[in-house]
Amino acid sequence: MEEKKKVALITGITGQDGSYLAEFLLKKGYTIHGIMRRASVFNTERIDQIYEHPNKPDRKMTLHFGDLSDASNLNHLLKIVQPDEIYNLGAQSHVRVSFDIPEYTANIDALGTLRLLDAIRENKIPTKFYQAGSSEMFGDVLEIPQRETTPFNPASPYGVAKVFAHQICKNYRTAYGMFICNGILFNHESPRRGKTFVTRKITRGIASILGGKIDKLYLGNLDAKRDWGFAPEYVEAMWLMLQQDEPDDYVIATGETHSVREFLEEAFSLVGIKDWEKYIGVDPKYYRPQEVNILKGDYAKAKKQLNWSPKVTFKELVKIMLEADLKEAGLELKKYSL
Repeated sequence: MEEKKKVALITGITGQDGSYLAEFLLKKGYTIHGIMRRASVFNTERIDQIYEHPNKPDRKMTLHFGDLSDASNLNHLLKIVQPDEIYNLGAQSHVRVSFDIPEYTANIDALGTLRLLDAIRENKIPTKFYQAGSSEMFGDVLEIPQRETTPFNPASPYGVAKVFAHQICKNYRTAYGMFICNGILFNHESPRRGKTFVTRKITRGIASILGGKIDKLYLGNLDAKRDWGFAPEYVEAMWLMLQQDEPDDYVIATGETHSVREFLEEAFSLVGIKDWEKYIGVDPKYYRPQEVNILKGDYAKAKKQLNWSPKVTFKELVKIMLEADLKEAGLELKKYSL
């Protein structure tokens, strides 16, 4: 008798993590259902290569319109899909933007998680749930490095909303016996990273400078230090959490920290530019009202219990991203003289 294929539901499937996770799960033989917000532009470029046309009877991935602000829609989708695993990746995920739209950020990132958990509980669906937490929950950090036991001290509406989501997941896990895992993921990047995030702004900016489209790239705090990993490796960690016998919370990180300035130096050096400072401007509009100066994760628990470790190094990550953006601009990774 053929074994029943697992069904996964992914919120935020059109984002960086959602697209990589969908690819990963399809290779594992899953049937995928993704929730995407309705918009005037059909924003599926990250998953176009794996999305099969609805008219194909053998399709393994189905997209549904939905929103984490709509409880009735979430209830309806859960009844239809009956997922074995749910990955809650949907969010307003830009930290700086969360200061401009704090109520929306809280509604989606915090209350959206609660709506989804309540839909699972009310429908009595025996599913495993992954919540996408963030290193921004540590905010103005109280210890270095940050681990699962480090107190949260969020420094943005985004961080505060994610702390609520994390805590309500722990509450529902204990109160209702639900299989819920919190992944506290530190910054993870790739060529699919959103274009407004600093790493992608840098690699796209360099491609634009080399292509003669701009003279200067404007950024915010160059001294902010982050723990940067490679997104495809991090989605594997999400999956591993839901394959364990018991639910738990895990920090996923590289254990290294690098400043935005270091990222700039490494990226510009790959194209032979040493005097990179003259191509960079600092614009106060990119500063956060409250800065997070350093994030550095300790992934020891994930290594021990999930057998997970990062493989792509910081230098390799910068090269992967820069090479992809240069290629998109019709350029190649080589030494340039400006």
